[in-house]
Amino acid sequence: MTLYPLKFEPILKERIWGGTKLKSYLNKPITSEITGESWEISTVENDVSIVANGKFKGKSLNELIADYPMEILGTKVYQAFGKQFPLLFKYLDAREDLSIQLHPNDELAKKRHNSFGKTEMWYVMQADAAAKLIIGFKEKSSPEEYTLHLNNKTLPDILDIKKVQKGDVFLLETGTIHAIGAGNVIAEIQQTSDITYRVYDFDRVDANGNKRELHNDLALEAINYDTVEAQRIYLKTENVANEMVYCQYFTTNFIPLNGNMKVQKNQDSFTVYMCVDDSFELSFDGITYSYQKGDTVLVPASLTDFQLNGKASILEIYIS
Repeated sequence: MTLYPLKFEPILKERIWGGTKLKSYLNKPITSEITGESWEISTVENDVSIVANGKFKGKSLNELIADYPMEILGTKVYQAFGKQFPLLFKYLDAREDLSIQLHPNDELAKKRHNSFGKTEMWYVMQADAAAKLIIGFKEKSSPEEYTLHLNNKTLPDILDIKKVQKGDVFLLETGTIHAIGAGNVIAEIQQTSDITYRVYDFDRVDANGNKRELHNDLALEAINYDTVEAQRIYLKTENVANEMVYCQYFTTNFIPLNGNMKVQKNQDSFTVYMCVDDSFELSFDGITYSYQKGDTVLVPASLTDFQLNGKASILEIYIS
């Protein structure tokens, strides 16, 4: 059976901090005023992506991987992860500040939750004039200093708050305390994990007057109290895959497409394209597929020669 570029139905998540930009900016079919996330490709339990196009429409990603593990995942990925899809792709709309949070590393996540850890990266797709991100501590901290500020509700005072703009990129390694601030639309690439330790939520309450659960006891051992250099500077050479992020979990390149670009891959890994601006086409075997801003496509590892065409800003993600 010949595989083809796969699109999936977005899995839309209401969040207390969400808004409506996923519809107005990315054309997602949201139906509420507080939609915070669109999970584009996921095999998280109870949130497994369903194919939206072609002959496999209606099948789950897990079903396809079960039937075609090497062809979809790639030889190297299959060797490392078996039939598990190791990454999760999202778009986020922060109408309000997200909670201050962090994620455990692989070792802690395995021990406590039988899960992967959660290294992730952010690409800022759109940022309002005052948009900010919190990433790590201003200066090296300690459990004692952190706990003091947490108890005094002054935790933001010791955190590194960064003003951001469209195109900024950050790699958040596990243990890094962080928060997405209001006014950001973010493309997020991460390990397949939904383990988050929320430590500070600005004392806000939901529609029923309830505060969200915090995970301060779990977080203490998981936090990296050192300062971090999370921002990544990258080239923007047209029709070239410019490396943004390289880590053991994924590689992400930036492609400023302007015209035609031939792509040749080996069969080590699947490739995912996230269209973060404008539109493009992907062609192989005489068939053309069209994508626009907000679309995410999974190119199975068995597709090794294809062409990109158009004018677009694209994130290209695979496992090295």
